[in-house]
Amino acid sequence: MRNMRVLIVDDEPAIARALRPALKGHDFDASTASTGADALAQLSSFEPDIILLDLGLPDTDGIELTGEIRKLTMAPIIVLSVRGADKDKIAALDSGADDYLTKPFSIGELLARIRVALRHRDSIESSTPPEPIIIGDLVLDLVRHTVTLRGELIRLSPTEFNLLETLVRNTGKVTTHRTLLHKVWGPEYAGDTQLLRVYISQLRGKIEERPERPTYIVTEPGIGYRFREID
Repeated sequence: MRNMRVLIVDDEPAIARALRPALKGHDFDASTASTGADALAQLSSFEPDIILLDLGLPDTDGIELTGEIRKLTMAPIIVLSVRGADKDKIAALDSGADDYLTKPFSIGELLARIRVALRHRDSIESSTPPEPIIIGDLVLDLVRHTVTLRGELIRLSPTEFNLLETLVRNTGKVTTHRTLLHKVWGPEYAGDTQLLRVYISQLRGKIEERPERPTYIVTEPGIGYRFREID
């Protein structure tokens, strides 16, 4: 079985020098691209399993490149950027990125984000009927559309279930307000963040032991929500 392949798209040589040995030490094969054009070319020649993408490239805007890459491959994209503004994070995630790390970051956190992204990809690619998703004490049965918490059935409305399912299918990743609203309610609701806040509050009231200090549904201020991984 071949190692997982990581494409590092960054025009700073120091980033590649730092990341390649760390990734190799965890059984990843890494290739680098310093331009958007090179990155697109390597999608077919290198066939990466995951892409680490800087937004500040010399020949193209990283947000636009994210959208171009997503048209060509479903390999997870993790943005690595010094841009820490909410608008940049939201734009990257809405363009097709799976996660966003602001530089500087630790290798440990990057590896954890890579593992989450690959697990999510594998769950999507699986052709077998969906197994119940178990996260901590929470169990989602995607076939029966039921939710149990510590063995007790939790009654959710269809909309609440759809919202929870969308969050859970992206466990460990930030899901933007716009994405949640678009997927659960439709494109005409994409700007109605108040509606989303109301439903998130309702969900927390049903699945969180302490809704004011949530364990599962974590707010990413100004961006969206992240469903936390729990062993």
